[in-house]
Amino acid sequence: MRDSKGNRKYLNEKERSRFFRKALELEDPARCAFALLLFFTGCRISEGLSLTGDRVDQSDGCVVLRTLKQRKDNAFRSVPVPNELIMNLLKSSLDGGNGQLWNLSRTSAYRLIKGVMISAKIEGAQASPKGLRHGFAIACIEKDVPLPTVQKWLGHSRIETTAIYLEIVGKEERKFAKRLWPRGFDGKTTCEGHQSESISDRETV
Repeated sequence: MRDSKGNRKYLNEKERSRFFRKALELEDPARCAFALLLFFTGCRISEGLSLTGDRVDQSDGCVVLRTLKQRKDNAFRSVPVPNELIMNLLKSSLDGGNGQLWNLSRTSAYRLIKGVMISAKIEGAQASPKGLRHGFAIACIEKDVPLPTVQKWLGHSRIETTAIYLEIVGKEERKFAKRLWPRGFDGKTTCEGHQSESISDRETV
């Protein structure tokens, strides 16, 4: 999940939090709802733009996204979202009914997400709609969402594709690694002064 130069291509937890806060500050309710749709579902821009009012399921508290990368007429998936987003999506309907939700081209939608990234001070290879999608997937893994569920939410046809996210160093993997570290050397201890010496002493005992 890194580019050819080793740069991270996904939003981490802090960046996702900043993106969420800045998305809420958007003055246009429809644009706010679109940014939050991508945040809460990890969907692709084209999938978000294709969402219509009749596929916002208020009773089940989910949105039904068409998986555009699967060549099937019935390639739909449901993803649970907060009730507040459901209501905002229903208010965004351009005709007040079951039809189109957005008056956005793909280019405009991309610029919208990039603009939120800039406001949130997110820079680098991860500062893109795809980085937001990757960040959603990794957040799911770190919160112990079962892999088949993550696969369904992302619209992957093969679970092997979803399993790539298991390779990302997350909180659980860090917990395993910390078991190997000397006591006290958890980021609070520096390599200067008596603290460094105490670690050396412990290792030679």
